[in-house]
Amino acid sequence: MLLCLTAWLISTPALAHEPHERILDTATRYMAEQARAAHGEAFEVTVSPGRLDPRLRLRACEQGLEPFTSPGARLAGNSTVGIRCLGPVTWSLYVPVHVAVHGEVVVLGHPLPRGMQLEAQHLRLERHDVGALPGGYLNDLELARDMVLRRALPAGTVLTPQMVEPPRLVRRGQRVTLLAEGSAVNVRVEGEALADGSRGERVQVRNLSSRRVVEGVVLSHGVVGVRM
Repeated sequence: MLLCLTAWLISTPALAHEPHERILDTATRYMAEQARAAHGEAFEVTVSPGRLDPRLRLRACEQGLEPFTSPGARLAGNSTVGIRCLGPVTWSLYVPVHVAVHGEVVVLGHPLPRGMQLEAQHLRLERHDVGALPGGYLNDLELARDMVLRRALPAGTVLTPQMVEPPRLVRRGQRVTLLAEGSAVNVRVEGEALADGSRGERVQVRNLSSRRVVEGVVLSHGVVGVRM
């Protein structure tokens, strides 16, 4: 009996476990792809995986590992990547990762007051780790130009989307030109804007001839387009 038991133990293979290195490598590669797609080629992405508990023993995954991220997962700074085994024994876990994303972002070169419309001389590019910028960032000088500051800011401020807004091309109560475009004719009439509006925004305008209120799209300074 003892010989039979010994022979069975020798001939029965131990259950294979999924290597931690493979799990970490899968998580790292996946997060690097996601971060590069989100931030663009202008940014340098480096992903460092955290540690898994050395006592963790997971069955070897024969049908492949599938990485995933939860909705709203951070793609810079500290984050996690989910890894699931597709079979035959299924399991899942989350791997901690740190995502360093370095690149040039738009920075104010001078202190500026609230309501200032930005010009080229106000702006410069600086290299930053955007994972340390929880409010986001702007990285295109051309897109930042002509934006208007929502509040006063000191020199050296990294601009975020929340700090700026498009210039108002139409103001409430302003006399504007209503441009009605049809297939054969364009008609221009005078109107009164009933709300502020930036380029591309929809605003209501009162036609001063008919007194009708119509809705149109802000096209340029003082011009609102409507369809006939």
